[in-house]
Amino acid sequence: MKLYIVGAGPGAPDLITVRGAELLAAADAIFYTDSLVSAELIERYRKPDADVFHTAGMHLEEMVAAMAEQVKQGRLVVRVHTGDPSIYGATLEQIALLKEEGIEVEIIPGVSSAFAAAAAVQAELTVPELTQTVIFTRAEGRTPMPPREKLQKLAQHHCTLVLFLSATLAKKVSAALLEAGWSGDTPVAIVYKATWPDEVVIRSTVATMADDMRRHGVTKHAIMLAGWALDPHIHERGYRSKLYDRTFTHGYRKGEK
Repeated sequence: MKLYIVGAGPGAPDLITVRGAELLAAADAIFYTDSLVSAELIERYRKPDADVFHTAGMHLEEMVAAMAEQVKQGRLVVRVHTGDPSIYGATLEQIALLKEEGIEVEIIPGVSSAFAAAAAVQAELTVPELTQTVIFTRAEGRTPMPPREKLQKLAQHHCTLVLFLSATLAKKVSAALLEAGWSGDTPVAIVYKATWPDEVVIRSTVATMADDMRRHGVTKHAIMLAGWALDPHIHERGYRSKLYDRTFTHGYRKGEK
């Protein structure tokens, strides 16, 4: 007995992986969070007689019981998660209960909304000689953060930050970054519903991000990217990698003198 957890990608129906789309097309039963995953994606790929279950209103045990029932009937069951299931996907708890039912799980990765947001603003999150580290995190809200992962502590690395699930906490994010020593003019990009038809991109700074988001009415479904890699004029700064430097020798090319 097996259930497939499929990463749906950030929203656009054609940004699901080929493997994910093929599983959706073969599925007898599809479970998806209708508040996050595009209904258009499900309708594009599912077969006409597939049963579709909306899970936004279900609690964990209810959802797992319904999925397990379908699997035990010998049906091909796909559970669809927004973005990539490995990041804030709440998959661990589902897998734990499915294993108790004797059900094997296979995870199909997806395109994270973090990368869709970076693409929307044409950002390379790791810029040579500027920043080579990216931290994926969130601001502390109703879900507490481990003590060593408080945002102001992580921000002390002064690398690129990608914040999920934090759109309602923009003031708290701004304060934490300033407390960590970030300058108020450090670039921030907020991308609401990356790759969806109603995508909104907000170019801002650490000091003004809360006001800019409020002015645009963005309070959820947004990724926040922060750091100097998000400088809108980064392409004019002359940063270059060693990989394509004509004087740099590596295993596939001898550098020129």
